Amino acid sequence: MSKIKWQSDPVHSQIQFSIRHMVISKIRGEFKQFEASAETEGENMDGALINFQAAVDSIDTGNAYRDKDLKTDESLFHSEKHPRIIFTSTGFKKKDEVNYLLKGNLTIRDITRPVELKVEHGGIITDPFGARRAGFSVTGKINRKDFGMNYNNLIETGGAVVGEEVNLDIHIEFTRQQ
Repeated sequence: MSKIKWQSDPVHSQIQFSIRHMVISKIRGEFKQFEASAETEGENMDGALINFQAAVDSIDTGNAYRDKDLKTDESLFHSEKHPRIIFTSTGFKKKDEVNYLLKGNLTIRDITRPVELKVEHGGIITDPFGARRAGFSVTGKINRKDFGMNYNNLIETGGAVVGEEVNLDIHIEFTRQQ
């Protein structure tokens, strides 16, 4: 069987996250600039090699002031020194017809940690233009402090302004490369 390369379609993909704000609510955000790729044996996704990069400066939470603050060293990302978030898979294992477990190394702020993510495979189709497409929804959680994002202001009741747990909600549509 031959190796197939897949590239993310940025028009039909989203890299989103949510995090608690002042204990009582969640704030959503996304990275607008990213790229993901996969390499498979034929169209069998089990065992795929997956790589991902996002530009930290492309963070968008719907509030320009907050986005600027998140990019600073005092807050979370320090995008000037650490401009990219990088993920490299170490395993992609099929659990049943649609569910997979994705393991890999995630790097934020030059700190690399292993992560495990749940993946739902939406299938593979041929679009109206003849291109092969594969769709995936990825979910998981990371602790921001594991990656050196230690901002920790407290509100008067003792809760954190920004929660530690970050929920990931990623939707990727790959196109098969010729």
